[in-house]
Amino acid sequence: MASRPLFHPNIESVTVAGILHALADPVRLAIVCELLSAKSAVNCVDTMSKVKIAMPKSTSSQHFQILREAGLISSERKGVELLNQLRLNELEARFPGLLTTILKAYSQEREITEQAG
Repeated sequence: MASRPLFHPNIESVTVAGILHALADPVRLAIVCELLSAKSAVNCVDTMSKVKIAMPKSTSSQHFQILREAGLISSERKGVELLNQLRLNELEARFPGLLTTILKAYSQEREITEQAG
């Protein structure tokens, strides 16, 4: 049985509003930060274990779908796994500095929170 194709928007149709909406959720922000540091495509389970957030697989899948449909990540099926990768080069070409600025601010915010806690 063939699985249904994954939707990936053309980079030209990706919007700042769509990116900001997808990154408004702290779980998705953490996922994107983790994918930024990954050397290659990473499956959902490994990504979620690295961000140390436990949730049902269906909820996790929904987060990855929102990131993919916003144009932030690309996903590829390899057997039963879904490998995800940040579309950093494409996003940087379309919106220079946007994603890296958001992720840098998020990392700084996280450090402050961890130091205070």
